[in-house]
Amino acid sequence: MAGILDLLNSDLGKQIVSGVAGSTGTDTTKTGSVLAMALPVLMKAMERNAATPEGAAGLMGALSNKHDGSILDNLGGLFGGGVDENVKQDGAGILSHILGNKQQGVQQIIGQKSGLDAGSVANILKIAAPILMGVLGKQKREQNVSNSGDLKGLLGGLLGGNSVNKDQSILEKILDADGDGSVIDDVAGMFLGGNKKSGGLGGMLGGLFGK
Repeated sequence: MAGILDLLNSDLGKQIVSGVAGSTGTDTTKTGSVLAMALPVLMKAMERNAATPEGAAGLMGALSNKHDGSILDNLGGLFGGGVDENVKQDGAGILSHILGNKQQGVQQIIGQKSGLDAGSVANILKIAAPILMGVLGKQKREQNVSNSGDLKGLLGGLLGGNSVNKDQSILEKILDADGDGSVIDDVAGMFLGGNKKSGGLGGMLGGLFGK
């Protein structure tokens, strides 16, 4: 199965990046960088939430009903004339649910790395979150995912691939921060400089968007 970052490099992914950038008035390259950093974080957070029976049932329900993938059938309509406010409100709810008290820290760090303010990152993610859920809903339908074990496999498959694994520790640190407000201090150094590995997230993003 193709990973979530492979999706961003596909024709569908480029349409999503372009549409989100146009809808938020944000530079396309920076929007792509935000999504390349944020989508694995959101996926990992969902995987953690789905580790409990209640979380898995909630996600399964959402992917079977509201987020069944139909949003992907008419992206031109979604982005044409501005994204509907209901979609943004839905996205805000998704982000709040899956990131909880880590949301502000995640947005600030991604903003610093991408050269955008946290508010702009938040606007991008509000639109991207329902689309990501749509991608999951479509995959769920196509793969006949019907139980929590299959759901975990679906999320793990989308998070898999060499392009993500070497940066997983950074994403883990964001999500594992203890919620005391120090998430920025905990991982900013890893994102904004001082990486021991030159092939870290910055190298990955360069490979994706520096072509």
